[in-house]
Amino acid sequence: MTGFSAAVPWIGMAAAVLTTICWLPQAVRLIRYKDTRAISLWTNLTFIAGLVCWLTYGIALADWPLIGANAVSIVFTSVIIAMKLRYG
Repeated sequence: MTGFSAAVPWIGMAAAVLTTICWLPQAVRLIRYKDTRAISLWTNLTFIAGLVCWLTYGIALADWPLIGANAVSIVFTSVIIAMKLRYG
């Protein structure tokens, strides 16, 4: 592998970690304060549908960064959706 092609897996892992952990503060804040007024249910439902598609795609390719990142993101987004449904 040459310079950039050797970095591609690391770039993918960095992208997976960053786009996954970005939801953690939102989920923690919702659990702590139970204030969901600014959260869009439809946006999060659409997002989780996309995550399920990405997870399925990752499983089909046996791509562990895709599988791991999307599985964890599904958990975080599920918490956000559950909090929105419970607290409005």
